[in-house]
Amino acid sequence: MKKLTDVQLGQILWDYHYLGHNVAKAECILGLGSEDIRVAHYCAELYKKGFAPFIVFSGNLGNFTRNLFKAPEAHIFRDIALKDGVSASDIFIEDVSTNTGENILFTKKLLAKKEIFIVNLIIVTKPNLQRRAYATVKKIWPDVNVVILSPVVTFDKQATLQHTQRDIINQMVGDLQRIELYPKIGYQIAQDIPEKVWQAHLELIKRGYTQHLVHDTYMRENL
Repeated sequence: MKKLTDVQLGQILWDYHYLGHNVAKAECILGLGSEDIRVAHYCAELYKKGFAPFIVFSGNLGNFTRNLFKAPEAHIFRDIALKDGVSASDIFIEDVSTNTGENILFTKKLLAKKEIFIVNLIIVTKPNLQRRAYATVKKIWPDVNVVILSPVVTFDKQATLQHTQRDIINQMVGDLQRIELYPKIGYQIAQDIPEKVWQAHLELIKRGYTQHLVHDTYMRENL
């Protein structure tokens, strides 16, 4: 592993996190808020192509947007979708959640309150968050058929001025830790982690990619 560069190790994690689902029609598009506004544009694109009749944008402010956005992520994404031609009446907002689990849970509650019951769901998120989103929705909303999609972008093109490739690798390292730990406390379904992926994860931690890791105190209190 030491012969591989940080970027090569990051690519191993990126390939694991990215699920590669095929687009399919659904009753709802759920756009998970983040610093990556390409997610909002892609939600609008799917809506305009007729893949779902409405969009829910979910998210308040999180680790990567507190110092970037002046309004909740869901509001920023809604404004982008409106400019892209989505009808205002076809956009719902969930602007309380601050993590992936809350995104899913609060959206489920929002739709239930509106007496909207869906069978098929499209979730749009960043490519490196696909697997964690899948594991979370299958735990919280197991009866829904879900497709996880992202804007079409490769690992080497995913970075932005606000979110560098190092930031992305840090997030992937932390999310892989969560994929391994969270099933134990009921946050996600369990998923297999290939040895090659786990070793890349451990090597990146040794190289200092620790900013997104769950703190030991938190785990002791919850496990």
